[in-house]
Parts: sequence; C-alpha cells; structure tokens
Amino acid sequence: MLRHGKAGPSSDEPEDMNRALTVDGRKEIRKVARWMRSKKFGFDVIATSPLTRSHETAEIVARSLGQKDRLAIWDELAPSGDPETLCYHATQYGELATILIIGHEPSLSMLISRIISGSDTASILLAKGGLAKIRNYSFDKRPSGELQWLLLPKQMMEMR
Repeated sequence: MLRHGKAGPSSDEPEDMNRALTVDGRKEIRKVARWMRSKKFGFDVIATSPLTRSHETAEIVARSLGQKDRLAIWDELAPSGDPETLCYHATQYGELATILIIGHEPSLSMLISRIISGSDTASILLAKGGLAKIRNYSFDKRPSGELQWLLLPKQMMEMR
C-alpha cells in the first residue's frame, strides 16, 4: 500500500477530488518510485483511487516500473469507498497476485489495521508517500494478512 504524495491544501469542497500533487509531492514520489525500481518491485496490478493526487502518484510509479499497462482505477479506494468491497476486489487477482494499492488516509491505515488485526482500531499512520507491505493476504471469512514492513519516504532514501 502506498499513500499518495503531498498535494495542495485540503478542503471539504467537491473540488477536493481534483487536488493535484505539489511539485515537492511529485519529486518525493519519483524518489519512492526509483527506490521501488531499485528493489525490483513489480506488480500484477497498480490500483489507484480515482482522485487526482492518487492517480498522479500511480502514474509516476507505473512509469518508473515500466508497468503503465497495469494501472487500474478502483472506485472503492476513494475516501468514501467500502473497505470490504476493496478487500474482496483484491482477491479477484488470485492468491499469488502482487497488488499495489494507492490511496488516502485514514482509509489505508484502517485497511492495514483491519487486515492485520481484524479491527479498524490499531494505531497505524501511513505518511504521505509512505509504503507498507502486507504478505499472506487472504479473504476467507474476513481479510487477513501480516504487516511485513511500513516505511516513510525518508527511510526508503536511507536504504539505498
């Protein structure tokens, strides 16, 4: 899971869905994407929220990884999306699929919490441009999996 990069000021207006990444946000996501490429990340699907800032983040990552053909917009990744539908959607690619989910806070932290603990209440914060890896994801009676790591952009840059 990857949280979108830094975007313009937030608002409760309908135009919030059109907020784009800032110049600094694009730079940071490019660095994150290059780090992912250096670690040989590859995905069966790169799923993004339909909101502009997430979609821009997904495009930067997909371009860097040479996987623009793997981009998919999942409406349930929008801030008002249903996490159960999202979890079910992820299973449609098969047990061995690698899926990059790009979205928003607090939805991503709550999703991580739900997968690793069965509840939305674990205290997790995914920073802008932060990346989390969940392994052994399953959706039998409920979503489950193991949080392998959660990194800040700064930590990724220090791990060259």
